[in-house]
Amino acid sequence: MKPSSYNYKAIVKSVYDEDTCTVDIDLGLHTWIKDEKLRLNRINAPEITGKQKNSGVKSRDFLRSIILDKTVFIQTVKDKKEKYGRYLAEIWIINEKEQLMNVNDLMVNKGFAKYQKY
Repeated sequence: MKPSSYNYKAIVKSVYDEDTCTVDIDLGLHTWIKDEKLRLNRINAPEITGKQKNSGVKSRDFLRSIILDKTVFIQTVKDKKEKYGRYLAEIWIINEKEQLMNVNDLMVNKGFAKYQKY
């Protein structure tokens, strides 16, 4: 994880689309931020509307299957929000081998998204 970012434990409350989720963030010392919207950093996935709808729904459903209602680790880009006010974030899960796995990279590796710079 990069030192110029902030790292937190969070619970994923909803997955709106293929690259947006809502989380409750544990800041430590019994302090939580509720219902914070995050945009997965560095990736772009098909939209759930329009011509890309079928691919977008598959992408969203895959993301839901791996993070919804689960505890994850998030890494936010320092003070950076995108044009819709969502924090840009890397999302990490612990895989079956007890290793940290980057969800953003997994979305690309599984063909559900592409890398994109913002």
